[in-house]
Amino acid sequence: MFVDIANIHLKAGNGGNGAVSFRREKYVAAGGPDGGDGGKGGDIIFQVDSNLSTLADFRYKRKYCAENGEDGKTRHCAGKKAPDLLIKVPRGTVVKEQETGRIIADLSDDQPVVIAKGGNGGWGNQHFSNATRQIPRFAKNGNPGEEIDVTLELKLLADVGLIGFPNVGKSTFLSIVSDAKPNIANYHFTTLTPVLGVIRMGEGSSFVMADIPGLIEGASEGIGLGHEFLRHVDRCRLLVHVIDISGSEGRDPIDDFEKINAELAAFSEELTTRPQVVVGNKCDLCEEEDVAKYAEYFENKGYKFFPAMAAIAEGTADVINYVAAELAKLPAIKVYEPEPKPQLDLTSNKKRTFSIRVCEDVYFVEDAPWIMDVMNQVDPDDYESLQYFERVMRQTGIIDALRQAGVQEGDTVSVYDVEFEFMD
Repeated sequence: MFVDIANIHLKAGNGGNGAVSFRREKYVAAGGPDGGDGGKGGDIIFQVDSNLSTLADFRYKRKYCAENGEDGKTRHCAGKKAPDLLIKVPRGTVVKEQETGRIIADLSDDQPVVIAKGGNGGWGNQHFSNATRQIPRFAKNGNPGEEIDVTLELKLLADVGLIGFPNVGKSTFLSIVSDAKPNIANYHFTTLTPVLGVIRMGEGSSFVMADIPGLIEGASEGIGLGHEFLRHVDRCRLLVHVIDISGSEGRDPIDDFEKINAELAAFSEELTTRPQVVVGNKCDLCEEEDVAKYAEYFENKGYKFFPAMAAIAEGTADVINYVAAELAKLPAIKVYEPEPKPQLDLTSNKKRTFSIRVCEDVYFVEDAPWIMDVMNQVDPDDYESLQYFERVMRQTGIIDALRQAGVQEGDTVSVYDVEFEFMD
């Protein structure tokens, strides 16, 4: 089963809690605190597996959770770091945030990418000892791991896309010019999934061509199969548009050409800027003057036109040689850049929950996983960044809650990985 889109839920591991412990060895006077730090929670990492060609596995398992870090121990021993969770995906998978559509990563190379970060472990009580607080009986809880719903989209990494109406000979063309073995039959929608073929031009020179199935009028609106596979045209550097110039199925080849291009434009205006080559297939079934007429029409519109009989490999070599020469002039296959996280919308009515815990004049802001995104964006050396952090603290009600809990000027406030003195 070919599946090229899936929605899954990711939960990275929470950090382990810090330990509250004191040295109690015999003959050690006033041993002091020795509680260890919690271990880091496991990250969720995505990596390309070239043996995968579909997202079918994600239809049956939709929730992925990494392990939590181990809690801290006595005698300054830190908790064990949790193992990372590695998820294998096909090459060309784009990971998007489900709620906003923000691109998180494009898995087009072999480099692993951390999609959800595990939480850092909490500090043990050894860190909270000072001249005035020599017996701290509290520790920090571990930070929560990131939790996110993502959409996986598989966009094939093909240099060339074969487009055209069903039954015009795209699969036959691909089987002749490459090592692909698509299904070929004399009826519509023979090809139900995109088929990739590698075309070898000589030693050290090759490119990938994809047969994009099921494009018909209305494909961009969900008619036929095309709406499922239009996304695979998105990365193609060049398009080979195959038409049946014999009109063997009672359709006008020029009308077919214009309708397919209209569907590409409806899906993405950017696709209209891709170079196109027109292949007039089945030219053995029409008169020479008709072939000349279509060649003149397309070349007047700025398209390179090739008459061909794909079934007997007539004219296919000319197409491939021209395409290879054009690809050498074009930029590499498109790779999507990750998009930065937007700043927290302070005008939103969404309730931002949190809690305040007080231990020996230290005020902990906890149970607020939403603020971790804010913490990751704060640069302590940048004044504007600190202003944004203060604005979030005020407008989400954290400052007011701290005052109600009794915070005084100079008291320590701890917000996950950040500590600061409260200034009123």
